[in-house]
Amino acid sequence: MIRFEDATSADYPAILELNQAAIPEVSSLDASGLADLQRQAVQLTVARSGEEVAGFMLVLKEGADYGSLNYRYFAANYDAFHYVDRIVVGASFRRQGIGAGLYRVLFDAAADTPRVTCEVNLRPPNPGSVKFHESLGFVIVGEQDTDGGDKRVALMVREADQA
Repeated sequence: MIRFEDATSADYPAILELNQAAIPEVSSLDASGLADLQRQAVQLTVARSGEEVAGFMLVLKEGADYGSLNYRYFAANYDAFHYVDRIVVGASFRRQGIGAGLYRVLFDAAADTPRVTCEVNLRPPNPGSVKFHESLGFVIVGEQDTDGGDKRVALMVREADQA
C-alpha cells in the first residue's frame, strides 16, 4: 500500500538517490540544493511503500526565489500557479499509479490556485511523460531550450477549470 506524506530531512538521502537516478529527465540535485528548494516549496511529498520512498514531488508557487529558466517562464506569464519542479518515481515502482497519486495530492492542495504548471523534456525525448501529463489535463503552452541548448522542454499548464 502506498502512502503519501510530507517529506522531512530524514527523507533526503532517498529523494536524492531517486533524483540522481532519473537524470536527464530531471536536473541534478545535491543535499544543500534540496534543502533550499524545500524551504521555498509549498509541497515536498513522498510516496512510501512500507518504509521505502517510492517517489516524490517538489512543488513551488509564484513568488519563489528560484533561478530555473522553466520556473521563470511561468513566473513571467502567469500571476498565480503551482509549479511542479520535479516528480520522480523509482524504476521498480513505475506503472503502479504513484505519479497520478502524487498529482492527486497536489491537485487537492492547489484547489484554490488557477493552474498547475510543469515542463517535460522533448530533447532528450520523454514521450511517456508528455502523454502522462496530457492524460491529467495538461496542455503544452510553449517550448524552450535549456542547459545551453542541450535540452528542449515542453512547458505545460493544467488550468483549474480542466479539473
